[in-house]
Amino acid sequence: MMFKDKVAIVTGGTRGIGREIVLMLAREGAKVVFTYAKSVKEAEGLITQTEKLGVKALGLQIDVREFEKTKELIEKTKAAFGGLDILVNNAGITRDKALMMMTREEWHEVIDTNLNGYFNVTRNAIVTFLKQKSGNIVNISSVSGLIGLARQTNYAASKAGIIGFTKSLAREVALYGIRVNAVAPGFIETDMLSGLKEEFKAKMLEHIPLGRLGKAEDVSAAVKFLLSDAASYITGQVVVVDGGLAIK
Repeated sequence: MMFKDKVAIVTGGTRGIGREIVLMLAREGAKVVFTYAKSVKEAEGLITQTEKLGVKALGLQIDVREFEKTKELIEKTKAAFGGLDILVNNAGITRDKALMMMTREEWHEVIDTNLNGYFNVTRNAIVTFLKQKSGNIVNISSVSGLIGLARQTNYAASKAGIIGFTKSLAREVALYGIRVNAVAPGFIETDMLSGLKEEFKAKMLEHIPLGRLGKAEDVSAAVKFLLSDAASYITGQVVVVDGGLAIK
């Protein structure tokens, strides 16, 4: 198993991409702590699934926008499993709307969750990584942060910020044996896309060279690679998983 006896945190772990990353880590032997905002039933179901894989998991209902709560996340992880090796920042929301109609609340809610939340968790985790001179961080960004998508100025800004955050932090901590990378998914078949009309999905496919929507497994495979020893000489990079959408 690739991550046997490693301890990992995945934020936003009960649904979509986050859930698949939790299961991937569990299949590879990692002890996983995941956060969730509201979905208690889904969290319980995910723990049951990881147990069937013979791996311990812990679900914590934490709002990543609260700095002190994310500090508790790190403390509870270390108390439960004795350490921390991997961090996958994934928790995020959308509040898509044309800028002229967007409220200040909709702007701040997305930035506070998607960008400030990554700061909060990583700021509290990085102390442990620096002390032990090892650690592996993967941040989930988006193709929206690379090319920009209409009606997503708040979301695109947060995801572009994550890319800058990733590159800067990678330079900062490389000499301590810590790697920091990002994955930028395109249109992935998750709950975020489930509400879209079929005609809109068909229109999206016209812009994807591979001609299909991505799956959560496509993203988790990229995360798995970046966390693995096969990527030991890779840091500060953004792996785009979008079927070619962002090709220039």
